[in-house]
Amino acid sequence: QKAPSSTEAPTSAQNGSAADNEVIELDDDLNPINQKHMGLKEAWKEDPKDTEDDNDTSEAPKGNGGRTNEYVWTQTLKEVTMHIWLPDAARRARDLDVKISPKGIKISIKGGDKQVVVEGEWPHKIIIDDTTWIIDEHEGKKALTSYIQKQDQMSWWNCALKGGPKIDTQKIQPENSKLSDLDGSTRQTVEKMMFDQNQKRMGKPTSDEMKKQDMLKRFMEQHPEMDFSKAKIM
Repeated sequence: QKAPSSTEAPTSAQNGSAADNEVIELDDDLNPINQKHMGLKEAWKEDPKDTEDDNDTSEAPKGNGGRTNEYVWTQTLKEVTMHIWLPDAARRARDLDVKISPKGIKISIKGGDKQVVVEGEWPHKIIIDDTTWIIDEHEGKKALTSYIQKQDQMSWWNCALKGGPKIDTQKIQPENSKLSDLDGSTRQTVEKMMFDQNQKRMGKPTSDEMKKQDMLKRFMEQHPEMDFSKAKIM
């Protein structure tokens, strides 16, 4: 059973000063708790404001990813690309022991003490059958490049491996040209994500918050007898 919400909406002062203090208590489903007010239609409450710093001017993560001393990574909604730096002792594929599984990745050098180049777990599920790797160059250095296919292709990763440096996914700015590659429902979701991210950066309400504001406006129009001047919406 859900606990009562702290949302309160004062009623009109029709019966003198005592009525000024009358409140309508709403549960978590936005329905009146008191039997006296059960006839009222669904009310509305606003989610807590995002506490992000509206004055944050830091740049969006390059390639929607990040870098460490061991690797550089980028991402799209469908795929994560990791460029893993290789030591001089490992210049060819046959010099490496590469293990990529649904759980994580481990790359080490064959022979000797089997030096580990990189090791870690994926932060989210991947499609192992569509994940590949090659030996190439990146930023002028020899690297093992792995193309990791996401299982959830409607969300952004905030790190390439668990425990690694995290990026702020709110600052990700996907290229508009890539939206044409998505199916209708996925594209609509991505466009909504982009709109909401831009709204948050500007300190404006997201699409869900705008929808709730419209609900509140309709609720107020349907109940003109109520006084919302002292309403507290938590």
